[in-house]
Amino acid sequence: MKGKVSLVVSDLSGGGSVRAFLLAQVLKKINYKVEIVGFLFGQELYAIPPKGIPLVAVDGKNYPEFFASAKKLWQKLDGDIIYAVKPKPTSFGVSLLHKLASRRPLLLDMDDWELSWHGGFEWKYRPNLKQFARDILKKDGALRFPDHPLYLQWIESLVSRADGITIDTQFLQNRFGGVYLPNGKDTAMFDPEKYNPEVSRERYGLTKYRVLMFPGAPRPHKGVEDVLIALDQLNQQDLKLVIVGGSPYDDYDEQLIQKWGRWIIKLPKCPVEVMPEVVAAAHVVVVPQRDSVIARAQFPLKLTDGMAMAKPVLSTRVGDIPEILAETGYLVDPSCPQQIAAQIQLIFADVEQARERGRKARERCLGKYSLEAMASTLSELISRL
Repeated sequence: MKGKVSLVVSDLSGGGSVRAFLLAQVLKKINYKVEIVGFLFGQELYAIPPKGIPLVAVDGKNYPEFFASAKKLWQKLDGDIIYAVKPKPTSFGVSLLHKLASRRPLLLDMDDWELSWHGGFEWKYRPNLKQFARDILKKDGALRFPDHPLYLQWIESLVSRADGITIDTQFLQNRFGGVYLPNGKDTAMFDPEKYNPEVSRERYGLTKYRVLMFPGAPRPHKGVEDVLIALDQLNQQDLKLVIVGGSPYDDYDEQLIQKWGRWIIKLPKCPVEVMPEVVAAAHVVVVPQRDSVIARAQFPLKLTDGMAMAKPVLSTRVGDIPEILAETGYLVDPSCPQQIAAQIQLIFADVEQARERGRKARERCLGKYSLEAMASTLSELISRL
């Protein structure tokens, strides 16, 4: 073993844990012992960690109780390298203080522009005196929350204090610098040769359908509504949108089901080890991102789910997606259900061409978006610490 890395996650009940699990797998591949340590602000883990990745959860609290929680988390950070996931006070902030005290090297990973969730460049905090007092003094005051956007703004100004930065999109690299470390996939686990699509479809009750799969949590910027509008336009009863896992954030899934339930089949959240079998059941993987600053800053993990499993991927011309898929996918303009409908028809009209694109997508994934590709990049970065 080369040593131990403590991965610090701002909220294990939020989406950031998925990237942390991926980094943990890569670090294990390059012979580091890994532990994930993070706050838990919600009731349960957002995602189930891969086997063999130890995880320590500390109850997340608002200020002033947060200081006691932070101290607990701090005491768990015994890695030779500290690797904070997301530039948030609850991950990078605590890690930065730890670095000042321990002098251990600190890496920072960014897979989102955190301020984009709050309006991005437009966001300003300009309260009047009364509102400011409320935000500070009330038990549920906005500034009691450790990751309030004001604190995110402050912490962004400290990003350069990290000894190394990893990012997963061109948008983030342009804004913060850092080493490009795109979301890879365990291509040995996600191997289409190991799964029979017909058997998978039978197992999940999908035998009668042509399956468009969205293997993740729907949110407005992810464009799932555009696929459902396209299905309305096509009006072919055997076409179904299969959503895997769903959203833990709010009732957005239920809103979609109320309006478009006739097209939707929802499968439960499952461990990463089961996902290849689930994705095997898809005829097409859909990643219909809308064009927003949130989407431009993201590398959708669902792309490599489909690519690794040699599925035709239908996505949009947003951010890095055209570069990730290159010529191996089907691309449409964002927020354009008519184009999505046309591409769905095209895919099913020429299934052999769709399969060929899927095969090429897997080849591209093996070369550029595998754990091995990530391991090579990360190993080189760590060697420079």
